Amino acid sequence: MDLNKYKDISPYRGSDVQEAVKRVVSDKDALLKVLAGFMPSETVEQRAMNAQYAEQMMKVFHSVKSYEDFQRDVSVGFFLPAVLNKSADAFTSSGLEGVSKDTAHLYMSNHRDIVLDFALIDYLLIKGDRVACEMAIGDNLLTNQYVTDIFKLNGGVTVKRTLPMREKYMESIRLSTYFVELITELKTSIWVAQKSGRAKDGLDITNPAIIKMLHLSQRRKDATTFSDVINNCSIVPVSVSYEYDPCDIIKAIEEVGRLRRGEQPKKKYEDLISISRGLKGYKGRIHIAFGEPLKGNFKTPDEVASEIDRQIHLSYKLWPTNCFAYDYLEKTDRFKDQYADFDSEAFLDRFKNQKEGVMEFALNSYANPVRSFLKAQAL
Repeated sequence: MDLNKYKDISPYRGSDVQEAVKRVVSDKDALLKVLAGFMPSETVEQRAMNAQYAEQMMKVFHSVKSYEDFQRDVSVGFFLPAVLNKSADAFTSSGLEGVSKDTAHLYMSNHRDIVLDFALIDYLLIKGDRVACEMAIGDNLLTNQYVTDIFKLNGGVTVKRTLPMREKYMESIRLSTYFVELITELKTSIWVAQKSGRAKDGLDITNPAIIKMLHLSQRRKDATTFSDVINNCSIVPVSVSYEYDPCDIIKAIEEVGRLRRGEQPKKKYEDLISISRGLKGYKGRIHIAFGEPLKGNFKTPDEVASEIDRQIHLSYKLWPTNCFAYDYLEKTDRFKDQYADFDSEAFLDRFKNQKEGVMEFALNSYANPVRSFLKAQAL
């Protein structure tokens, strides 16, 4: 694999790591600003704690020689435990035992949080002694050099979204080629969301175009069939379930507004605000379920996408928030045993005083995983 062909989109490697580390450690104020976006920083005590984290992280940075070092020592060593300690009641997982330690995979998950979905998957992979994982994320999030450095030091792969149609198509082919070569030649795993953007409505549906691009990227290899590509990528569906979505109201307001007024351009720093809220906001319990690697004779992208969806929907951890929202909207008591001790009144109060349609949209975003589960169960 010729990594030089992908230097503009791939994570930092070699001397680029050292140069990025120098830039990061030379600007402690920027690191404090980053931490303030991820960690509570309203009180004097919280800001003092962030300063301590910054000091600790600065020391660790000097030993970083690769993005694997950064993921292990910075993200997993400091950042994620702090985030979980401040914003989650419990973090559990299932299915990792079925993921080989010796095989690289394409992890494809549902997408709820811009940063945390991948970060928690990577946390589990590292703790479980699995193959290192890179992550694909849009260039719209790389707002300055400092953010870009942190992202690419953490195994980030840049998805170029702001290109003309023809260039965007060609870049998608190149990106997919990178994915396949990374897995099959470099034996390194990568994470991608099942579709572009977060599922604001709670409907986790894989975009078959992602699968199609994997095959198209290998079309010059005459002996490589569609099924060969899928099997070689060893796709692992992953289901990410948050009991509470810290961005549920924001997402509902955005989508209700979009449905009424049409697509609107994003405001400056809108994504960064969502990242901050998603990381700092209360999430209750979190569960991540790893599915079974896709193996078999697949004929079409739709067939692959359907299997990914089936696994994600069936393994999604249904919390009391999901079950109550479903029963409330469907006017049934089908899942009442699942939320017997749940404070439904407090849950509904989350959405009071919102504009018309926001509460209904938000509740449906919690109920839709239940609907998807029931549909997959009936297949």
